[in-house]
This record gives sequence, C-alpha cells and structure tokens, in this order.
Amino acid sequence: MAASAKVILDQALKLPANDRAALVENLILSLDKPDPSLDAQWLKEAEDRLAAYQSGELGAVDAEQVFAELGKRI
Repeated sequence: MAASAKVILDQALKLPANDRAALVENLILSLDKPDPSLDAQWLKEAEDRLAAYQSGELGAVDAEQVFAELGKRI
C-alpha cells in the first residue's frame, strides 16, 4: 500500500462507523464501472454460444448434473 493510501486509511479509521461505511460503499462503487466494450464482447460470446447450441455444434449439460459433480469435488 502506498504511503499516501496508508495516511488516508489511518484518517478514515478515525471516522464514525456510519461515515466509514459510506466511504467503503463509495469506494466499492468506484471500482465497478461498466465497460461497454467488455459488455459487447460478452454479448457476442453469448450469442455465438447460443447459435452453436442451436445448430448442434455445442451440447448442454443439465444444471443438476453440474452441481452434483461439483459436490463430489468439495
């Protein structure tokens, strides 16, 4: 952590709990910015997978089977 971030953290820890909570919420929100280019890439991927499934190029696995397999590994 950079020294400036450490100073800010030390100051933030002295704030009342409700102010710290609001600060955390705003910091988290600042990290979750939509990226239209990434959204477009995921949309194309989803459309390509759907087309592959509909044409028979791609199979599907029942969700219950997937979760059962995951349960065996845990």
